Amino acid sequence: QVQLVESGGGSVQTGGSLRLSCAASGYNVRSYFMGWFRQAPGKEREGVSIYSLGTTIVADTVKGRFAISRDNANNTLYLHMNSLQPDDTAMYYCAAAKFPLRVDCTGDYCSTYWGPGTQVTVSS
Repeated sequence: QVQLVESGGGSVQTGGSLRLSCAASGYNVRSYFMGWFRQAPGKEREGVSIYSLGTTIVADTVKGRFAISRDNANNTLYLHMNSLQPDDTAMYYCAAAKFPLRVDCTGDYCSTYWGPGTQVTVSS
């Protein structure tokens, strides 16, 4: 059974950095399409960064500040976040699916599997 568990969230000030981790179990990360999404209060879940067909895609809202990476040996996905802004405040979710993820997708149907999320709060 696929399980995803995020960690690394927290509270930072504007301009700070965080690294989120997603520990995957029940499958090999290379056999699924994976990515990061986020959901702010009152908004739909939106794509942040994904692995897609051998490349990585980053949403325009975080381009140049966020980067996705993975450690296949440890079955872990990462999201490196720099120059954090208050608008980045959200619950961040790890996603995995057998179909290609889309960074422009919004909503819960964007992926098959989701982790419980990790909260990121950026204060000004």
